Amino acid sequence: MRALIVEDSRLARQELKHLLKDFPEITLLGEAANAEQALALIDEHQPDLLFLDIQMPGKDGFQLLEELDHAPHVIFTTAYDQYALKAFDYNALDYLQKPIQKDRLATALNKLAQTLSSPATSSPTQNPEPNPQKPVALSAASQVFVKDGDHCWFVKLADIRLFEIDGSYTRIHFSDQKPMIPKTLNQLEERLDPAAFFRANRQQIVNLTAIANIEPWFSGGLKLTLAGGEEVEISRRQASKFKELTSL
Repeated sequence: MRALIVEDSRLARQELKHLLKDFPEITLLGEAANAEQALALIDEHQPDLLFLDIQMPGKDGFQLLEELDHAPHVIFTTAYDQYALKAFDYNALDYLQKPIQKDRLATALNKLAQTLSSPATSSPTQNPEPNPQKPVALSAASQVFVKDGDHCWFVKLADIRLFEIDGSYTRIHFSDQKPMIPKTLNQLEERLDPAAFFRANRQQIVNLTAIANIEPWFSGGLKLTLAGGEEVEISRRQASKFKELTSL
């Protein structure tokens, strides 16, 4: 697991690096003292994990995450406990209060191991090298930042059941949430893994793993029912592509 430490205190960085020596599964790629340094390192190395301080000069840890299009897994580290609830709004793996104890670090890394061993993340598709002419592709294991008004989430793509047009926005269905983002389906389709997400029609993209039921529909089409109860109709033309994609 390739990791970066983002922490403004040199002493705290040294202490965390010392603790991580007992966890050979973690490979440290570098360290940053502020958000600007971190953004450059994240862009260069595309780490799997961030050990992220919250209070830093300039941008704080939450503001750093909001600038990321593709989010690594995050373990927050901070000297203050008042940010805990907000940290989990960002789907953090864990929240470690400084000074960090070895047993708590071990617990956090165990959570990470369990997350990576889940079916959706056991064999994540590796992202290609960033290309300034083309957005970075996202696998089902990728985490993405979603902001709708004052509400923010970090969401694993595997947990998103449906993308659908809602006016000039796209509504995203995950868990019991349905936020909207200012993206078109075409923009999203360019970045989503076609083996995991299927363009059912002009209005909707479905997560193939979220399909709970399939039934024949009018004129040779299909009707899908998703795990969250959403119903999606597939035209005859798209139904042929769907069968080709999902059949042995």
